[in-house]
Amino acid sequence: MTSPRNTELIRLAAITLVSAAAGLLSGHPVPLLLAGAIVYLGWHFRQLLRLSRLLRENRPLRPPFPGGLWRGIFERIRQLQAKSRKRKRRLVRYFSRFREAAAALPDATVILGDQGHIEWCNPAARALLGLEWPQAAGKDFGRLMQHPVLADYLSKGDYGRPLELTSPVDKTKVLSLMITSFGRSRRQHLVVARDITRLYHLDRARRDFVANVSHELRTPLTVVSGFLETMEEDERMAETWGNSISLMRQQAKRMADTINDLLVLSRLEMNEEEPAGEPVAVARLLAGIAEEAGVLSGQARHRISLDADPGLLLKGDEKELRAAFSNLVFNAVRHTPGGSEIRIRWEADGRGAVFSVSDTGEGIPARHIPRLTERFYRVDAARSRESGGTGLGLAIVKHVLNRHGSKLQITSKEGKGSTFSCRFPPARTGRAPGPGNGA
Repeated sequence: MTSPRNTELIRLAAITLVSAAAGLLSGHPVPLLLAGAIVYLGWHFRQLLRLSRLLRENRPLRPPFPGGLWRGIFERIRQLQAKSRKRKRRLVRYFSRFREAAAALPDATVILGDQGHIEWCNPAARALLGLEWPQAAGKDFGRLMQHPVLADYLSKGDYGRPLELTSPVDKTKVLSLMITSFGRSRRQHLVVARDITRLYHLDRARRDFVANVSHELRTPLTVVSGFLETMEEDERMAETWGNSISLMRQQAKRMADTINDLLVLSRLEMNEEEPAGEPVAVARLLAGIAEEAGVLSGQARHRISLDADPGLLLKGDEKELRAAFSNLVFNAVRHTPGGSEIRIRWEADGRGAVFSVSDTGEGIPARHIPRLTERFYRVDAARSRESGGTGLGLAIVKHVLNRHGSKLQITSKEGKGSTFSCRFPPARTGRAPGPGNGA
């Protein structure tokens, strides 16, 4: 079969030869060659107009096709059109499946454009958020919801943590709302709201139970501890029951420490809103903690060093910050061998302020690190009990840091030691007035 290129060359040669022959016979070769060229170009122009019209009207190309080079062009465009139609049918099928799946979701799902306008929402959005589709199309999500907590959440633009809020449709329902950025520019957002009413009330009941039981246990435990102290001071009792009384006092103290930590943790869980607080002189706070850590170390003689920027302040709740920092420092003392080096640092960098506690102890196996902030989780339960730990310290640290816009980061290598650090945002830091502090 002759190729399109050869066919086109034959056509051009034939027109040229006919025009030349006619020109020689008539004695006017140039005009007739020019006329032949015009006929040849006119035919091509006609095919170009035909192709332009078919593409403009979005009509599929069907045979018969012209010969020569145009046959290859028409055939290739027809193949591309067939692929495009097949791709379009596939996309329509996928989109239909997505719509069906999204419509079946029990969670409210909303897609926002780069300006925060609603591009699509599923039927569950009506039941949980009060958004009707397609009436909500193109409207501003924040204004349409008219929820003060949500408006503040959207204005901050920090979607790292889900937002808990009451449903605007049913005030008895509690929703967990998460926002995820997507798209090439990450300016579009997917909003997912889940009904967590049952989980919320169960968690609330758990917190109330822990708080109430802890309060109820504190009073009888105080009485028991008082009697044990009296018995220990009685010389006659001490002769017979000295070791037993001492052991009971140790266990009573351990239980009291656990109850106190449970109460602290319960208070933190009840209120996870970020505290405004006054600027805290962290360097002074850490100096006191380092001194207490030296006393706690005792005969173990840990080498404790403190490097703290004296002018760097942190806005927050001083009692909570002291609880978090002291837990991290005392843990290093309790869980590292005697003579280990413990370094406490408080410094500023370009992204805020950083607090860290590093040690040269035995390190923590990697499999334990993700669970260290869970309640009562211990890498070595026996050793933790011997050292006086309650298993709640890092859980308290996690909640305190959450309330102060920070997170705990743990890095450790077995045999080389561990570093517990947290970074506070610039908005929570400040400088004490004085020489060298920018005042």
